[in-house]
Amino acid sequence: MAAENKLHSQPPPWWSALPLDLAGLVLSLLPAYADRARFAAVCLQWRAAARQKLQTTTLPLLALPDGTFYSLPYDKPFCFPGCGFAGYKSVCGSWLVFPRDDGCFLVNPFSRAVVTLPPLSSVRLRPPNAVAKWSLDEHGSKFADPYTTWMHIKKSKKLHVIKLILCSSNLVAALVGVEHTSQILICQPGALSWSVRACDECKDFEDMAFYQGKLYALDDDENLLVVNISNDQSTGNPQVSRIGRVIEGKADFRLYHVGTEENGLPVKKLYLVESRGMLLMVRRNIWCQVPEVRPGGPRKFIAGRSEFEVFEADFEHSQWIKVSTMGDDQVLFLGRRCSRAVAVSRYGLLGNRIFFLDDDDEYRVDYHYAEENTSCSAYDMQLGDISSPHPIISWKRQKEMRLAAWLFPQD
Repeated sequence: MAAENKLHSQPPPWWSALPLDLAGLVLSLLPAYADRARFAAVCLQWRAAARQKLQTTTLPLLALPDGTFYSLPYDKPFCFPGCGFAGYKSVCGSWLVFPRDDGCFLVNPFSRAVVTLPPLSSVRLRPPNAVAKWSLDEHGSKFADPYTTWMHIKKSKKLHVIKLILCSSNLVAALVGVEHTSQILICQPGALSWSVRACDECKDFEDMAFYQGKLYALDDDENLLVVNISNDQSTGNPQVSRIGRVIEGKADFRLYHVGTEENGLPVKKLYLVESRGMLLMVRRNIWCQVPEVRPGGPRKFIAGRSEFEVFEADFEHSQWIKVSTMGDDQVLFLGRRCSRAVAVSRYGLLGNRIFFLDDDDEYRVDYHYAEENTSCSAYDMQLGDISSPHPIISWKRQKEMRLAAWLFPQD
């Protein structure tokens, strides 16, 4: 009887005593970052458990142009504790990009880490004595010959960053250009200047990815290029030593659809994304209609339905291989700023889908939209159907550079 009374007199165990392995199990079943943030806010022990289990992936946050965040799969706005992080201009993986006069700085709202980057006006040319070559047309006007290089576009007022990648703690890569002309710049975080191979031909780069320790770029002709990076022997700063073609975009992989009154005219957008250890190229085919216009009036292409094709990079045979499925546990989140693949089977969510945004760069858009508002859409790889998984979440399309983007907590 005394032993029984002693047992009943013991205080109940505190939730803070939850073993680390059980805490990790709970976290692995929470797909939304908002839920994991609430878990970590319970007590110091749970917060420590959450920090040790950050390797388990969550669904991304959706960052809207007005500074509102949504933690998928929820359709209510999410607020970061302590600060709203308003005023960001772009997104880079897990980082928000804020402009300033002498460059920009990146803030990770999950860890509160900060990285500074130099302005586009501060660039080290390689070789340092490079000189632009110009020719004169029949009217005496200058034009780039035989092709456009960085030195021909660097003074343009429309010069802007298309995409940023924090490859590592010592390397940042940027796609920078004007309209459909772009070049690859690199630097170290906190550096005072970028580095660029001055005489390399500027291309219509569609996307860029850091895959298995190497930087890759994809151009409009679906050529996959590897960007070899070395260190400057005199300064130790990173520099592009060579850009080589790994896969040549073949004619049968390009869009040669014949436009019809029913289908319209095709426009493509290309993405690079890693999934299950493979580097994928995703081709989004946007079928555009040309409304009837009065003679002499402008021809405006109106974006219609989208279709997707996925190709795996076969490095051994230097070719793209079309794949029909990504697997029942994989979802691709595609965006101009950042694209990722996320395993979702543990969360009971449907896989083999592509979540995408209408996030067109104002300098590169080839069409218009009939609707003023847009939202997140999902493409079913098996059925070919498009749905709106979060119809309540919508926003107005904006002409300026701030676009909706995916924000990934796991970096």
